Amino acid sequence: MSAADTKTLIAQAVNRLHDEVPALRSLQLVIRLELHTHGRDVPIWRVEVPGPKVDRDPAADSRIDVSVARPRFNELAAEGTIEDWARAYERGEVKVSGDRAVVTLLGNVIQRRRARV
Repeated sequence: MSAADTKTLIAQAVNRLHDEVPALRSLQLVIRLELHTHGRDVPIWRVEVPGPKVDRDPAADSRIDVSVARPRFNELAAEGTIEDWARAYERGEVKVSGDRAVVTLLGNVIQRRRARV
């Protein structure tokens, strides 16, 4: 998959999550996204929201880090709902770290949305 295709897929995933959890639209945040593959080189993407603005960059200014295997990310980005992302997180397929306050805030917003649905 080309870098342009990956950028489009990342933007699609962000937009889908924003559609399901509108409260996330107003959040200003830089995310470091690691898409693990079988090789040694781990592609790192800088995702800035709102937007999203997606670049292949080490994202030194990120507040949170999200790490996921590339095949699983492709599935979640293409068709995943917030419930799918939450289950993947609970199973350890998606790892989130970084600023504890931001991680907690995101978790609370997503849990409230899941409870309403």
